[in-house]
Order: sequence, then C-alpha cells, then structure tokens
Amino acid sequence: MGEKKIVVVQLSGGNDYLNCIIPYNNSEYLDNRPNVRITEERVLPIGNGLGMNPSMAPIKELYDSGKVAVIHGTGYPVPSRSHFRSMDIWHTAEPTKVGNEGWLGNAINQMYPNHDNVVAAVNFGAGLPRSLVSHGAPVASVTDLDNYGLMSHVGDEGIRTEALQAFKDMYTQAIGTGPVMDYLSETGLNALKGAEILSSVTQNYTSSVEYATDSFSKSMKGAAQVLQADIGTRICYTQHGSFDAHTNGIALQEGLLTDISSGIYDFYEDMKQANKSDDVVMFVFSEFGRRVKDNGNGTDHGSGGVAFVIGDSVEGGHYSEYPSLNPQDLIEGDLAFNLDFRSIYTEILEDWLEVDARPVVKGEYEKVGFLKG
Repeated sequence: MGEKKIVVVQLSGGNDYLNCIIPYNNSEYLDNRPNVRITEERVLPIGNGLGMNPSMAPIKELYDSGKVAVIHGTGYPVPSRSHFRSMDIWHTAEPTKVGNEGWLGNAINQMYPNHDNVVAAVNFGAGLPRSLVSHGAPVASVTDLDNYGLMSHVGDEGIRTEALQAFKDMYTQAIGTGPVMDYLSETGLNALKGAEILSSVTQNYTSSVEYATDSFSKSMKGAAQVLQADIGTRICYTQHGSFDAHTNGIALQEGLLTDISSGIYDFYEDMKQANKSDDVVMFVFSEFGRRVKDNGNGTDHGSGGVAFVIGDSVEGGHYSEYPSLNPQDLIEGDLAFNLDFRSIYTEILEDWLEVDARPVVKGEYEKVGFLKG
C-alpha cells in the first residue's frame, strides 16, 4: 500500500437522511411522510429494514461488495438548523464556538509542518472550504483541471511565459517587511508552484472509465487524475448540491444522488483499474438531515444525518444505530443524533492519515471501526 489518501465529498444543503437510507416499513416514516417518501417497491434493500434511495444503485453495488460503511445518526450536541453554522461546525470540529481552523487544514499542517508540499490538498470547485483552511496549510483550488494553470487562458506561449515571469518577480522581490508581506510572498509562490504541478497531471492520465458530464463527475475525474499522478496530494475535496429540498423534494434529491452515485462509482473503478484503490477512501457527509415530517412538497431543516466511508480498505456494513422515529424520542420533531461526527474524524485522522486527532477534535472520541485493521 502506498501513501494513504482521502476524497471528501460534501453534500451541501442538508441531505434528507430518511429518503437516502429509508426505513421503508417503519409506521412512523409512513405516517410522517405522506407526500415525500420512497415507496417500498422502489428502495434498494440493505438489511435491517433499511434501503438505499433508488438513485443510488451504483453505491448499492459497492455496498454489496463490502466496500461501503453506512454510518447512522451522525451529528453533534445542541444541533443547529442553520446551513452556515452547521457546516462550519463540521468543517472546524467546534460545536460550541466559532472555530478558526479547518479539521483537514490542521491535519495537513501535522503531515507537513514545514509547509513544503504545495499540493498536499486539492479542492475541486470554486472557493475554498473552511475544512481545508489553517494558517500555513498549502491548498490548491481547481475549477477545471484540463485548463488549469496560472494564466492558462493566454494562448501565446511567449506572452504567457513573460507574464508568469512578472508574477514570479512580483513575489520573489523584497516587496516589504513583516509577517503579512512574508505570508503574501509565500502564498503567491506556493500558488505558482501548485499551478505548475497540477497543470501537468492530465498529460499522462489514461483510463477506460467514461465519467458523466455533470460537475460532480468532472470533479471526481479530476481527483482520480491528481491521485494517480502521484504528485504528493493526500486530500481531495469536492461538494455537490444544493440538497436543500424545501420543495420538489423527491426529484431534487434523486437527481443529485444520481450524480453522486455515478461519480463515486466511476472514481472507484478508475482507481481500481490503476491499481490504486487500496490507497484511497471516500468520506461522504452533509451538514444535517431534514425534519421527520414532510411539508407537503419537500422537507425542512432538521438534525441527525448519515455519512458514508467507501473504499477497498473499508469494512462495509451498518455502523451506529438508525435514530428512533418515535415521537417521544425526537428533538423538536427531528431525529436525535447518536454518533458524534468527531468519532468519524478521529478514526480517519489517526488510522488513515496517521496524525494526532486530539488537537483537531479537541478531545478524545471513540472510533467507529469502519477501517480494516
């Protein structure tokens, strides 16, 4: 096995747990979801009276092969129904205060304390998720790997070289003194180095896998290209959504889960063909679930969710317990979490990325057990 790598998939907007992993015979599910539910004949059974959403057939195939850990009832104490606050909690592992450091950014700094791997983490998509942010942690953010590189839009090679040299000069000259200027100089040079490295990864990539054309599949193909190039990237990150299905709940979620399932399956097959599937796991999460009772056409913000860890190094199956749907067990009409997400982080950080989880999750949490020993 080579260096261990992870692809983090963020389901933005609040994925509906009850219609993702469906308790299809549960009377409370049937009563609370008269309009927004998946009927029994459509579900993909996975045991324990549960079934996957019908749009998740590719992930169900991986599940049947023992490569998918379904982690039930994920959350944290005193749940927030704000997208922004809840996602920030997952990103920083700080449920009780506003954190200033991402959990993966902290891990990158532990792996590379000298900040000497400028492509340690690659985000696919616009902006930079808070989970990857930590002072000094080098992270590249890519929207289109095929056209990536600083000033790649400049067609004339001579002009582009001249422009890049000017960029280098700007950051290598003594542009001032003090920590702010030092940081700007280092950041600019790292961006340049990262762009140069990443712009070359597609050149030697070959695969028979035909990815779909949606944005998520493009991101997963990009992750496969980067990880197969062995340039030192340990973390890839991407997101898809929005799963915020206040209206048109069934169709919206199923369309997005179709993209997610296809992209994940194709990425797995791609890495398998390249003989690199032992070295990588995928972690899939959302900031919260939805309310137990539908609103007539969709579902509103809730709590208690589901996460997945997928790969050849995963011990597939069910982990933790599906939260009770009994009215007396709900929290203001929402599912109660029964597994703190920091237990998942602890196992990923310590047993996969091989860094100390305690400074990241601010304590000690029992591991879930989804990684093979």
